[in-house]
Amino acid sequence: MDQAASDTDVLILGGGLAGLTLALQLRRQDPGLRITVLERRAHPVAEAAHKVGESTVEIGAHYFSEVLGLREHLDAEQIRKFGFRFFFSDGREDIDRCTELGVSRLMPTPSWQIDRGRFENFLGQRVRAQGVDFRDGATVRSITMAEGPDMHAVGFEHRGERREMTARWLVDASGRVGLVKRKLGLAEANDHDVNAVWWRVEGIVDPNQWSGDTAWLQRCDPPDRWRSTNHMCGPGYWFWLIPLASGAHSVGIVCDAKMHPLESMNSHAKAMAWLRKHQPRVAASLDGEAHAVKDFLFLRHFSHGCKRMFSGDRWAITGEAGLFLDPFYSPGSDFIAISNTYICELVARDRAGGPVAPWAEIYQQLYRSFYESMLPIYQDQYPLFGDARVMPVKVIWDYTYYWALLAPLFFSGRIADIRVFERLSAELQTGRGLNGAMQPLLREWGRRNAQAGLGEAGARLLDQFRIDWFRELNSGLGDDLHDAAFDARIRGNVQRMRWLAAEVLARARRDHPDIDPCGLEALVGHDDGQAASLEPHWYPAAA
Repeated sequence: MDQAASDTDVLILGGGLAGLTLALQLRRQDPGLRITVLERRAHPVAEAAHKVGESTVEIGAHYFSEVLGLREHLDAEQIRKFGFRFFFSDGREDIDRCTELGVSRLMPTPSWQIDRGRFENFLGQRVRAQGVDFRDGATVRSITMAEGPDMHAVGFEHRGERREMTARWLVDASGRVGLVKRKLGLAEANDHDVNAVWWRVEGIVDPNQWSGDTAWLQRCDPPDRWRSTNHMCGPGYWFWLIPLASGAHSVGIVCDAKMHPLESMNSHAKAMAWLRKHQPRVAASLDGEAHAVKDFLFLRHFSHGCKRMFSGDRWAITGEAGLFLDPFYSPGSDFIAISNTYICELVARDRAGGPVAPWAEIYQQLYRSFYESMLPIYQDQYPLFGDARVMPVKVIWDYTYYWALLAPLFFSGRIADIRVFERLSAELQTGRGLNGAMQPLLREWGRRNAQAGLGEAGARLLDQFRIDWFRELNSGLGDDLHDAAFDARIRGNVQRMRWLAAEVLARARRDHPDIDPCGLEALVGHDDGQAASLEPHWYPAAA
């Protein structure tokens, strides 16, 4: 890499979560690298009412805490998350008499609720302290993309002056503005048609205040349901409740566009009217004087793809500037972690004088495969979100798939190791095939339940912590394994997926004997006498 040929080695457009974490990761990888970040907003930014994407899950949490070394900040300045929690409570005020899905105790592998304003202020200070040229209040005005050995050039305004900077590497981390994506025509629509509205309120919304039932209140140890990402679920939608360390709560509605049009909730007044109908207990809490509204925003058809994320011409895209799936399982920071890691690998290879183009193509294919394999988890699945019979099974399946394959690859530091993907190609393909068949089965199961008037399942706590193999799958993410042991772990995880898939198919057939198996039979193999994956109360019999 010829440093003299450019003003900076890596120029990052956007100093939000994706851009600042990339700058920090690059700096930790290569202290001699010249890194510049241009951010439109002036720092410090507001806490609480800044950006959504506040809930982390295992990959993103591991990336922040361990890869970037930010565990001290997370523990001291953010909120340790009490897992995901789901209430199947459409139209209900008696939340303590609904099906609740959530852990009774913390899972071994941690995650956090992130106040984005507080976190990005911290990251900005951190990268500056480590020698990154972070220019906030900078507006990009022009981009000249280079090919071959030429340098990229960016024109921008900063502190009232027009400037230009050349860079060997250009990274678009500009969020939905998508500066490079828009310039190169890389935008790609998908068929996941969902909308969202959200706002932040003062104070903490505590679900434990919704009940006086001592047994219900003591289900969790500690009794901190408020620290969960609480999902209030109904047909075609879910409503989130996420606590923020600055003393506010993030709330929002995410819905299937056909079932709940955006026009029915695109103002705070409309959203509250919608909430009083669909989640009246939550609405009553938010109507209180203690929860003053701090902001209100909405976004139509937020899910999108990107034709290319990594290029041999030394440019890349990360974060929402590239692609975004859906917030239901909070995968945004996971995909930032993976794309940033691939960008760091490409820069390191270029820095060492090696070829970039073939590796950019490999990482492009891998990243694209992660997006395509995860999209079926969300697309066309919102109609069954209110089904208290099928949806808990789906949550267990979806998390099993995540913890079985993608999460171990990242935790182990093997997400960019092509040798692992070659050795385990059959297992990875089987896992993807199982998920690809399971999602339409779950959808059809839910559709038939709706036709038959099923879906309610009574008051029950479905506790993932008490599922031994599920808890061990989570705990094992942090294991330090040599290659042979890691490969064996992945093969065992895929076998676990087969067992669970066979059980789910059998239960679906119990309710609907003629249901289409959607290709699962060929993938699960024969019954080898494996013990049940889930206890009977996870599968309430149809009346």
